[in-house]
Amino acid sequence: MTSLGKVSIALWCALLLLVGGVWLGGHPETIPRPMRDALVDDDRALRAEVADLIKDNFYKPVKDSQIDQSSLKGIVNGLDDRFSNYLTPEEAKQFDDSVRGSFEGVGLGVGEDRRGLRVLNVFDRSPAKRAGIHEGVFITAVNGRSIAGLSSEVATARIKGPAGSTVRLEVVDPDTRKRRTVRLRRARVDVPVVEGKIRESGGRKLGVVELSTFIKSGAHGLLRQEIDKLLKQGAEGLVLDLRGNGGGLLQEAVLVSSIFIEDGLITFTKGRTKPRREYRADDDTKAIAGDIPVVVLVDRGSASASEITAGALRDRKRATVVGQRTFGKGVFQDVERLSNGGVLGITAGQYFLPSGENIGKKGIAPAVKAKDNPKTPRDEALPVALRTLAEKVSDR
Repeated sequence: MTSLGKVSIALWCALLLLVGGVWLGGHPETIPRPMRDALVDDDRALRAEVADLIKDNFYKPVKDSQIDQSSLKGIVNGLDDRFSNYLTPEEAKQFDDSVRGSFEGVGLGVGEDRRGLRVLNVFDRSPAKRAGIHEGVFITAVNGRSIAGLSSEVATARIKGPAGSTVRLEVVDPDTRKRRTVRLRRARVDVPVVEGKIRESGGRKLGVVELSTFIKSGAHGLLRQEIDKLLKQGAEGLVLDLRGNGGGLLQEAVLVSSIFIEDGLITFTKGRTKPRREYRADDDTKAIAGDIPVVVLVDRGSASASEITAGALRDRKRATVVGQRTFGKGVFQDVERLSNGGVLGITAGQYFLPSGENIGKKGIAPAVKAKDNPKTPRDEALPVALRTLAEKVSDR
């Protein structure tokens, strides 16, 4: 073979290798397993190299577990989705405690905000209450570390901890922009899921029932018990107060809605890999009488399951929405327990109201506007809801 022929063959081989390499890079599943395993091993070796360099050169000692957990968080953070998150085993345990309705923390109800956490309510006789933290302020850092951009699950996990331990919160007043650092001693906090009371407006006896969270499994049962008690006391209509309720379990939203809606569609979901799934009123939940007027009271802290409930009652012509435009979370997460004890929550799709509307980023606009001023001792929004309800009762 001539030298020219050998050069030509070499060029063709190089070209085939280049084209083949590009194609295989986009289709790694077609690479033979031994070669693919070798490439994966190279990736693991690179991670190990980075970890070793950090441990050898970082100016403070770093544990292997810290690097491992940060690596997992980094993968999820790379999705650039504020609602997808990874909880470490410790954070997952704290989240489980909150689901059970009690936890060790400072006694705050919070909502997500790009600046950190917005305080939606402060529980009575809690460390936060004693420290003078009030509704409407923002928590921007925990123990000197910024929580801006973190999901509420991750940010609140940093605030919670063993009773008796201390935590430092950086608190910012949105009106004065005054910033202060508060040192709190954590305590065991029992979260009041449901509270009810009888109020009068326009000569009418009305019931007000406040649901603080949909996180606790069985919240709908506690709500129904309180509603039945108020009706037995002579309530002619009901205000369902979902202000500051950041949501929780989708099934609880369906069951709570079923207390007011006898049958039919409550919400439906779908995603890129998720087919449409409809959630209808629960047959086993006997709805209250359809002629009992209902008002749903919401604010900027009403999100997720709260929006599903408020939207379903509005779309099904079962209630009037009063208050402020809601948060606007129109997506849902798949939550998976991991082998290390951590939890992975990934945004898997969107949910839609009975009308077909997705309220992501825009929220639910109230039919009647009302806003409470957290700096005053009185509640300016509730009287508006009561007057609206009294008019509905009178019009029956």
